[in-house]
Amino acid sequence: MTSTPTHILRRPETRTLLVRWPDDHEGIYRYVDLRRSCCCAHCVHEITGEKLLDPTTVPDDLDLPNMELVGNYAIRFRWSDAHDQGLYTWPYLRSICPCDACTKEGKRAK
Repeated sequence: MTSTPTHILRRPETRTLLVRWPDDHEGIYRYVDLRRSCCCAHCVHEITGEKLLDPTTVPDDLDLPNMELVGNYAIRFRWSDAHDQGLYTWPYLRSICPCDACTKEGKRAK
């Protein structure tokens, strides 16, 4: 089970989100990649798992005006494209970590 992050920081100047985990692992997520990874029912078919979101419709200059914790298990992002339906649970957020260590360990397919 993935623990709750110890630190989450929006970095608007680089359009990235820094997430630090209890094991001192840090992930730096680009806003656009997070938005394209949304797994809500609007972005991914609930039954088939088919991606419904066309990633080309998400602008590279997407901003993250707001985010909020959901209980002690997830975070919700409110994107500048008005999308705010996705909940990113801590295990899901850790599983999509784009750092070299995670992608080399096979935790995330490129």
